[in-house]
Amino acid sequence: MDLRLSIAQTNPVLGDISKNLEEHLRLARAAAADGADLVLFPELSLTGYFLRDQVFDLAMYLDAPELKPLLELSKAVSIVFGMAERHPDGRCFNSLVFLEDGEVLGVHRKVHLVSYGMFDESRDFAPGEEWNTIESRLGRFGLFLCEDLWHLGGQYVRILDRVDALLVASAGPGRGVGPQDGVQGFESLGTWRTLLSAAAMHSLSYVAWANRVGFEDGVAFSGGSALFGPDGRLRTTLDGLEEGELSVSLTSAELHRARQRTPLLRDGRPELVRRALGCAGSTGSADLGADTPAS
Repeated sequence: MDLRLSIAQTNPVLGDISKNLEEHLRLARAAAADGADLVLFPELSLTGYFLRDQVFDLAMYLDAPELKPLLELSKAVSIVFGMAERHPDGRCFNSLVFLEDGEVLGVHRKVHLVSYGMFDESRDFAPGEEWNTIESRLGRFGLFLCEDLWHLGGQYVRILDRVDALLVASAGPGRGVGPQDGVQGFESLGTWRTLLSAAAMHSLSYVAWANRVGFEDGVAFSGGSALFGPDGRLRTTLDGLEEGELSVSLTSAELHRARQRTPLLRDGRPELVRRALGCAGSTGSADLGADTPAS
């Protein structure tokens, strides 16, 4: 896996697929001209986030004619973007779609919908039901949508699948204000960086994060899109609350060095985890937190 990745930090226009699609095409063409092999966009980048009653109207099938320009462009550069996906059975999903060589190579449907605080995703979206690894000509990728990364199960499945990189797309709001690396900023960015760094260290893979910016319904999205190396260290990030792009290199040589230096993958014992989960399920204790009040 040796590639050039462009992380696009965008500000989607709520409900305006045409305008957002135009921006996707512009950024993907510019990235391809700059030598990028892959472009990563934020969560629901094609529609905006707080869709609510617009979900059913804006959700599209994966073969919708509106997506044909993106499919055509994916012959020049692979594209990962967020959309509201309509399923033939009537369900709608918060989906992250991987396009490559003119085809839909894979889709990740958000497994862990957020329904606490300011969020109510389960009102309009159905939860995804699988953790599939994307087998690209560029490498092996695990896709995550925001809240998905906060749950260890999906990360562990991708670790066992020996992915080369985790591609994380989010619409993360900025919450709390405090010093971040000596500069005043959103405290939530510090939390995200800790989470992303830990995911990179545990998986010994690259972790790329595309987080959106802008405002919707009075909520500020915090940006801070970044790349973490397989050693867990922050490679580069976008500071501030503006749109922008990061162009970064991911190399197989760095992956090999990290996994040789810290052989977590070699020394893992997944059979013990399977045994423990089986025992927990048989005794009914797998329903963790069922009687725990929300914090």
